[in-house]
Amino acid sequence: MDKEFLQAVNDWILDDPDAVSAAQVQNWVDTNNELELKASFNGFLEFGTAGLRGPVRPGPSGMNRAVVARTAAGIVAYMKARGLTSVVIGKDARHGSKEFALEAAEIFSGAGLKTLVLSHPLPTPVLAFATNELGCDVGIMVTASHNPPQDNGLKVYLGGTVDSIVYRSSQITSPTDSFIAQEISKVVAVKNLPRADKWSVVDDLLLEKYVSRTAQLAKNPGELKIVYTAMHGVGKETLLAVFKESGFEPPILVEAQAEPNPDFPTVAFPNPEEQGAMDLAIEVAQKNNADLVIATDPDADRCAVAVKDPKVGWRILHGDELGAVFAYVISKKNTSGVFANSIVSSTVVKKIAETHSIKFQEVLTGFKWISKVDNLSFGYEEALGYCVDPETVNDKDGISAAIFIAQIASDLARNGKTILDLLDEIWSSHGYHATEQISIRLKDLTQVKELLNSLRNNPPQNIAGKQVTLIEDLSKPKDGLPPTDGLRMWLEGSIRVIIRPSGTEPKLKCYIEVIEINKEKAVEILNQLRPQLKELLS
Repeated sequence: MDKEFLQAVNDWILDDPDAVSAAQVQNWVDTNNELELKASFNGFLEFGTAGLRGPVRPGPSGMNRAVVARTAAGIVAYMKARGLTSVVIGKDARHGSKEFALEAAEIFSGAGLKTLVLSHPLPTPVLAFATNELGCDVGIMVTASHNPPQDNGLKVYLGGTVDSIVYRSSQITSPTDSFIAQEISKVVAVKNLPRADKWSVVDDLLLEKYVSRTAQLAKNPGELKIVYTAMHGVGKETLLAVFKESGFEPPILVEAQAEPNPDFPTVAFPNPEEQGAMDLAIEVAQKNNADLVIATDPDADRCAVAVKDPKVGWRILHGDELGAVFAYVISKKNTSGVFANSIVSSTVVKKIAETHSIKFQEVLTGFKWISKVDNLSFGYEEALGYCVDPETVNDKDGISAAIFIAQIASDLARNGKTILDLLDEIWSSHGYHATEQISIRLKDLTQVKELLNSLRNNPPQNIAGKQVTLIEDLSKPKDGLPPTDGLRMWLEGSIRVIIRPSGTEPKLKCYIEVIEINKEKAVEILNQLRPQLKELLS
């Protein structure tokens, strides 16, 4: 190891506010552990529109107290330059979340800002609600959402209008992330930053308000047997309170996954989208002869649903199917406002909106964009993110989606129908929209960029015998959307393929939509496309 590298490591050790972390790095130096040192000192963890996200480990390349302190100091500078004076901080139950929340609170408080801290681990939507309800300029949520157990992160919300962007308690967008990143880069040391413990703990009244308002989505409780899994996250307490307030019977819990556990021991990845993640919940549903399964991801901002299909048994609804159900039901009750979804989501919601003369807007991937739609009445993205009550939470909210789908299923059951029957109604009106996501997990973000650039430079002429009729480079958009990394391809027939990198993990994602007159034909085409697209991505 060269002297310059070792000097940077030693400087970090001296400046680290966490003695345990500093000792770990010192041990690596003493034992000449170049592998661990290079993993921890491989550039500063990048701050973007998703905030910070990375493995919990010492050094500038990981999530740790020193990195959180630098980030908080950068946010302080950003706030003071714009006259922003208050912040509320929430946390989930991941490894390090409590310590990182306290670290941030000390820095914000030490800078003389009004600092509020949520009392215990709570869902991300509660933090978004708190930012708005408490009138705070900034919201900070310590979470890595549905990332693997070794990760943690930090999301940033802005409460009002900042730099001419109307946030209303939603996640930051560009160029705000770059402004904050510039301020973070100016922080050269953290050990001597001013600190204080003058923050206030938010009382339970805030959570009670969230529960009361969210419960208004379900005013006619039914008698369905519903199974719920919190997937080792922080959703249980809040979801049970909302169900109780709405008059619903408590759902049957997947006990093995009900309590927060940062190791997520029963799943390979704590993401309801991942294959096998909902197997335990479906087992519990089968044993109890349940009618519906609901899952939230670890920070409860996403919601997944499984139903009993008479043809194949229990199956998990695609995010686009649930989005279509929500849009269809909302369109029958409320034609004001605007429906919105991300470009990778199904086109069916646009058609539902047009049928009911509801305004519609398509935005880039990520709820940070959906939340900026003026007069939003419903927004969704296919990755299980739904905003069914934007007045209460201007962000995706797995809790409100859960109680809303419970109400929808109950209303249908009273009329002898199911969610699948409702989907059949939608398809009969708009054609069957078959959608699927192919996700390729890679070693690092460099590989993701290389693969995407290779496709950009050598695009396919046909896929599974279907001619590619149009290729759009989303980094050079022509439809008024901001530039983003990705490709959109149109194939003969009503086939759309979008390929883009994940915003939070080293993954390349491919989104397919096939529209046909019936399910059988659409699925047949999907089955033809799938293997060739997987080969293309590898």
